[in-house]
Amino acid sequence: MIDLESLPHLPGCYLFKDAKGAVLYVGKAKDLKKRVSSYLQKRDHDPKTSALVQAARDLDFIVTNTEVEALLLENTLIKKHQPK
Repeated sequence: MIDLESLPHLPGCYLFKDAKGAVLYVGKAKDLKKRVSSYLQKRDHDPKTSALVQAARDLDFIVTNTEVEALLLENTLIKKHQPK
């Protein structure tokens, strides 16, 4: 279950995971709470994003000091997890 209340209004990266814990998507945000909330509260997503939101069962996030750090971390996490 994804708990929006635990997300801070800080820059960082987020990882959507499926029921088995596999990473589905890695993203970065200037404000983690606002960015992740936009996925879960909005209803008119394109088909690819809708499928992601439906498959996501868990969310991990990593807070960074700046947006630039988030960008670098996102690149590293994508290389590490290689989400589809």
